[in-house]
Amino acid sequence: MTKQKNDIFIQGPIAPQQIAATIVLHGSKPEIGAHSIFLGQIRADQVEGKTVRSIDYSINWELALSKMTEIREAVFDKYSLTCMHVYHSEGLVEVGGICFFVFTSSVHRQAAMDACGELVERIKKEMPIWGKEIFEDDTHQWKTNR
Repeated sequence: MTKQKNDIFIQGPIAPQQIAATIVLHGSKPEIGAHSIFLGQIRADQVEGKTVRSIDYSINWELALSKMTEIREAVFDKYSLTCMHVYHSEGLVEVGGICFFVFTSSVHRQAAMDACGELVERIKKEMPIWGKEIFEDDTHQWKTNR
């Protein structure tokens, strides 16, 4: 599938190099005074005696990109951000892998931190992204966000 302008989806886990490159890119912007970062990582949850080995993410691309544009514009305007980057995994991510990366920048720290938190919560609640938890015994269940 071709990458669109506001494409936030990464096949598989999000590489530490991509996270580092995003941080480095913003060091040269003198108007920025603060960054806030959220990293979501796959954990080995115990569910009814079974251990999660990985999560396989499915996404409704068209709806997700449309919804992300709406969320991005609302949060960017509300907090007067200077930069915002959001990436979410698609496909299989093993325990320990980074599956969700949110990076916000602003003149002052409170705006960056508040915006980052709101983005994480809205994306988890509003985006058409589904995770199938795959257990060590190769059975699975659809993940429910708590």
